[in-house]
Parts: sequence; structure tokens; C-alpha cells
Amino acid sequence: MTAPLFLGIDLGTTGCRAIVVDPDGAEAARSTVALPPPRRPAPGHAEQDPAVWWEGVRQATTGLPAPVRAAIAAVAVDGTSGTVVLADAAGAPLAPALMYDDTRAAGEAASLRGVAPDTAAVHAATSGLAKALWLSARIRAGAARLVQQADWVLGRLCGRPGLGDEHNALKLGYDPVARHWPAWLADTKLPVAWLPVVLPAGEPVGPLSPEAATALGLPPSALAVTGTTDSTAAAIASGVCTAGDAVTALGTTMVMKVLAPQPIWSAAYGVYAHRVGDLWLVGGASNCGGAVLRQHFDDAALAALSERIDPAHASPLDYYPLPRRGERFPVSDPTLEPRLTPRPADPVAFLHGLLEGLAAVETLAYRRLADLGAPYPSRVLTTGGGAANPAWTAIRARRLGVPVAPAPYADAAHGAALLARRGYLAHGAR
Repeated sequence: MTAPLFLGIDLGTTGCRAIVVDPDGAEAARSTVALPPPRRPAPGHAEQDPAVWWEGVRQATTGLPAPVRAAIAAVAVDGTSGTVVLADAAGAPLAPALMYDDTRAAGEAASLRGVAPDTAAVHAATSGLAKALWLSARIRAGAARLVQQADWVLGRLCGRPGLGDEHNALKLGYDPVARHWPAWLADTKLPVAWLPVVLPAGEPVGPLSPEAATALGLPPSALAVTGTTDSTAAAIASGVCTAGDAVTALGTTMVMKVLAPQPIWSAAYGVYAHRVGDLWLVGGASNCGGAVLRQHFDDAALAALSERIDPAHASPLDYYPLPRRGERFPVSDPTLEPRLTPRPADPVAFLHGLLEGLAAVETLAYRRLADLGAPYPSRVLTTGGGAANPAWTAIRARRLGVPVAPAPYADAAHGAALLARRGYLAHGAR
């Protein structure tokens, strides 16, 4: 008998990736297709036709080898957090989706002050709830369904529009501790009947619809499983599994997350929590990261100069390496200026100072999370381009005082596939 395989689908801004894992969680196959970028018809606007997502899912899935597709037992999807779709009762979009970085709902976000608690992840113009209010003021609909990107695709997979997962629902105002929609939502102008039915991430919801199974070339017995956000999927892929495990994403910015036994919230620092099994993934994002390195060095220079750094010795330079004015976490100060002086003539010394400064920000971030009640990391796994820099890794380990290593898997689609596996195992246990 062929062993079951599990499919994870990651919907990014300009691409869709499908990754298949085996029962042990090892990658068995992958397929990637490009998506047209979101339309930006005006400053602050970013929108996309959800049909683009489904076509990306179809192409990425059918791009997998036929024997692999024939063994798929469960499917889960991750998507960009805060990307909102207003659809009719059958799931057909009533307007273009408002993407995660669309900021047109600034007025609606301001209207939530004094209505939503400070700890709710809804106060930014990019939140799902702010966008939902913007849509509700402009589109008159009766039996409408308001879902986010991964939820909409889930509805296409199982033929049941209006389902959602706890992770994506957070920016719509969902209370993940009480596990229900809070009473204060009734004080907004949003029709609460539009809100999705929310299930835990990794929950099986039933087999694929016949239409989806045919379109994707998958077995009709394959289970559709609730998904997650893209950043949470990447953290799940990294291998964090016990309280104190942490993952740092070293991309254009730095994102620090740690597994904690209880949720932690801080509106001041943009810290929020996603329930992952019996634990909580708690974290925040700094504006520091690879962007500041790119301002001064190309890939070849970064590699060559890093080899000449002695990571065992601290740099005497005291940098806070922001690429531009403003910081979110671990310092919350929109007026904070980059601190990149004095600049030595030696480029090795300058790069050493930048890497040291980035490691100092990361360390302060985990200390901030600990001050808020999360455990200080027992180990830090790393994703993103910076994970491949040995000098930076060694500097970070010295600063953090705990083991630091590249994550065995870093793709969000891999984390979604692990959620699909979790849903399949849960279904079999019932």
C-alpha cells in the first residue's frame, strides 16, 4: 500500500508554491508557479482577483508528478495575513480582494479606537477588520461571507464557503483565548453574520469537493484541512515544537518568535500570539534586517567580507542598523533614526559592526518577549537568507547565549503540509 502524502500550498504576493511531505515530514516533491502582482490603482491600494489564486493553486498542484498527486491524503493552505475577500453565499467574490499591504482603510482603523481592546490585532489600516469595515461601507450584500486568502481557497477545496482558521481570523478581531468572536464586534458597523466559522489550524473539514479534486488532479478522498498565515506556516516548518524553541526569520526585516505556554499580547510592540497545538507562538517584527545590509553590500561582497570576520570577538561599534527612520520592535519608536556611525574605512570592520548590531537587536527582542512573560529561548532556529552566513550565526549565538542553527525546512508551504498531516492524523484518530 502506498504511504499517504500531504500537500501544503503557500500563496505569496507573486507566486504559489506547492510542497508535498511524507509521513515523517520530509519533503517528497514541490512545484512553483508565478502569479501576476497585485494591482495598485492608487497610492495605498493593493488588490487582486481571487481567481488568480485558484489558478495558481491549480497550476502548482497539477505541476506535481502524477504518482505523487495520486497519494495525497490531505491538503492545507497558508496565505498572507490580512488579505480580505468579500464573497456571496456561494463563495463568488463580490469585489477584488484587498491585499495584506493595502492601507486604504486608515479611517476605519481609527474608528476602532475605544471599541476594540488595545490587545486586539485590528488597529492597523492593514488589519482584516479595518478592510472589512471599508468593504461593508461600499458594498451592499445580504448573505455575504467575509474570509481571508487561505480561507477562500479552503472554501474552493471543500465546497464549503465561509470557513476560517484561528490564525487568519486574528486580524478580523477573533479572540483566540476564548475561541470565539468577541462581543465588542457588535459595536462596529460590520454585519457580524459575514464573519467566518472559525476552526483551529490543522482541523480536517471534510473531503475535497468533486470539482476541486478534478481540477487539481487529486484523489476525491483527500481531506481539506484548515490552514494558517504565511509567517506561522514558516515557523511550523522550522521545527519549533517545545516551549522555549524560537525561530528568527532573517529576511528584509527580522521576525522573532518563540513558543510559550501562554499567550502574550502587547499592542505597544506589535506582539501577538497564535495558538499552535497546546502552545502559543509569540513574536514581533523589527525593521532591521537584510535591507540595511543590501544598502551597503552586494551578495558577493557580503560573502567575501564575512569570511574575514572573527565572530568570537565583539565589534566595538554600537549600531542600531535600521534601513530608514522608524522601528516597531523591540523598540517601539516611529521616529527612531538609524545609528550607523562612526563608519570605519575598513569594510570588514563596518560589516562586523552591522552584523553585531543586528544580533544585538535580535537579543533585545527575545529579552523583551521574556519581560512580557514568554520564555527566553533555549535554542534559536533560523530561516531566511541570513541563515546561510556562518559569521552572522556565530555572532548571534554569542550574543544570544543559546545554540543557533539553520532550520531544516523554511518554506511556508512545508509548514502548511505539516498542518495537512496533522489534520489527517486527527481525522484517523476519531
